[in-house]
Amino acid sequence: MLVVTNNEKVRAVYGSLCPLQFVDGGHVDVLKTVRDLVHKGHKLLTHPLAGSVKPNETPFRSVALTEETGSVDMESLELIEGALGMLRQFKPRFQRGEDAPPAMREDFAEIDFRLIDGAIAPQLKKGE
Repeated sequence: MLVVTNNEKVRAVYGSLCPLQFVDGGHVDVLKTVRDLVHKGHKLLTHPLAGSVKPNETPFRSVALTEETGSVDMESLELIEGALGMLRQFKPRFQRGEDAPPAMREDFAEIDFRLIDGAIAPQLKKGE
């Protein structure tokens, strides 16, 4: 499994447990990186817009993909393109999080961490 994130907390916990690509940018940059990986044959393992936080509200995003590549998975491609299209409809409240109040930034980072942790921790435990 490959994790793509811009969340330092996700990187700190999972960077040594599985392949991780850290994106130094906002949530749109994360999804563009994920889209590029889908074009290279990786498949989405988590939804790119997981959670109940509005996509334009949080500066953090973490997505899990297959580590293995194959032919382009059309379902993954449609999901990531749809997610990017959704984000284009709304002006982001925060670009990269630096412009968010510190407490709010911590909350958004924690929400993103818990979402990806809930999705990938059980899978990593299976592989142990």
